[in-house]
Amino acid sequence: MAKKWIYWFDEIGSDFNDLVGKKCANLGEMTKLGMKVPPGFAISVDGYEQFMEESGAAKEIQSYFHENRAMMSLVGKQVEASREIRRIIESKSLPKEMAQELRHSYETLCHQVGIPDLAVAVRSSGAVSMPGQMETYLNVRGKSELERKVTQVWASAFTARAIAFRLEKNMDIAKAPIGVAVLKMVNAKCAGVVLTVQPTTGNLNKVVVEGNWGLGESVVSGEITPDQFIVDKASGSCETTISPKNKMVCYGQVGTRVAEVPKHLQCEACLAPDELSEIVRIATDVENYFNLPQDMEWVIDQDLPFPENIYWVQARPAKYSKVEQDESVYLADLMSRIFRM
Repeated sequence: MAKKWIYWFDEIGSDFNDLVGKKCANLGEMTKLGMKVPPGFAISVDGYEQFMEESGAAKEIQSYFHENRAMMSLVGKQVEASREIRRIIESKSLPKEMAQELRHSYETLCHQVGIPDLAVAVRSSGAVSMPGQMETYLNVRGKSELERKVTQVWASAFTARAIAFRLEKNMDIAKAPIGVAVLKMVNAKCAGVVLTVQPTTGNLNKVVVEGNWGLGESVVSGEITPDQFIVDKASGSCETTISPKNKMVCYGQVGTRVAEVPKHLQCEACLAPDELSEIVRIATDVENYFNLPQDMEWVIDQDLPFPENIYWVQARPAKYSKVEQDESVYLADLMSRIFRM
């Protein structure tokens, strides 16, 4: 009997990290906590390995690295290897039974939400954290396109940066345990990150929220400075910095596109006061549950009323230090790495 390799989020939790990767395990844990998570499912590391073996990609990759091992320390060779290995993986079709199971899961998800050809996000979920080194595909519609994007996410485990990372850590460069998260796209009014600690000072009495109009990927380019809200946990007082926001990322016909923010919104706060308060409340509750400062991603759905419009797509322990640096620069870089995962 074939191994189970697709799991709904309510079937998994933080103890499934090695099976489905950190992102998927976190989505499952948030679901168990009763948080509003976009519906979806996880493709496990077993699914990746089954595809690699049955398609013949694993054998070809092992052969390539065996023939080129002596030169893999060279940056140019890592770039060449990435290009060749990704070509190998993306040239393979899903084995018939795997394709049928993936299509069935997607059809079930479409039925659950009542939307045919539902737009989904297809996100990498590494068992070993490598922020920003694997790819995400947004606004993916239809069974055939989903198959193609899942394969491309698997292939992104062999970017030049990921190969270099595994070499540096003395890991097997031919193996890349990676899960994939497939979840409903939220029709985002705005999106961002919340940290229940000031990351550059280690101040545990503050919550830092940053966001921009549209999808969270709008900050990846570094061209947009998001709004920032620093909330005191005890008093609820808030230091607000509203940045001019002239660009945002939104749905395209396929994937996403960069669009102009309407002029009347460019200097308006992307979050309403009640939305900000609810984001801070939930993030603080999660911090208390885990007894650790949290680094979380939120999305506001423009199609739903408050508070049902607040979705959560990531929660993990926050990284912070007492190094003095410009906090806005740090957070812009943090959001860039988060949304590329």
